Amino acid sequence: MSVVKSPLSESDLKLVGEALQGALVDLVDLSLVAKQIHWNVVGPRFRSVHLQLDDVVVTARQHSDTVAERASAIGVNPDGRSATVAKETAIQSVPDGWIKDTDAVKALVDALGVVIGRMRERIEVTDAPDPVTQDILISLTADLEKHAWMFQAESA
Repeated sequence: MSVVKSPLSESDLKLVGEALQGALVDLVDLSLVAKQIHWNVVGPRFRSVHLQLDDVVVTARQHSDTVAERASAIGVNPDGRSATVAKETAIQSVPDGWIKDTDAVKALVDALGVVIGRMRERIEVTDAPDPVTQDILISLTADLEKHAWMFQAESA
């Protein structure tokens, strides 16, 4: 039962809802992964990597809220519960313990690469059924690609 009437057809709503839910899972997990690394990073570039990780967390959290609210606006229940995120994420888990700064950068580059790849797929599938959702996905992907560029520059 949905209390919000969707402007989309049933088939478009299913497709767009899945794209938004997947984006939400990716963003919630990205924020958790970045924060976990943030708390455990060590090494000569500790401070710069530590601060840069917080920038990723802020971006992921802001966009996750936008994505969840878009889902709600079209009549789809967003699900950011920890069990759902753990079950559906494609991001590799962070190792236990301290994380050397170079390993932290690599882990974030890898995580961002996974999320960006999945976002680009969602951009494609939402083109025709919902350009509003597509626009949200384009905007957040641009922000994630900027973070990826900055982390990649750290390892050059």
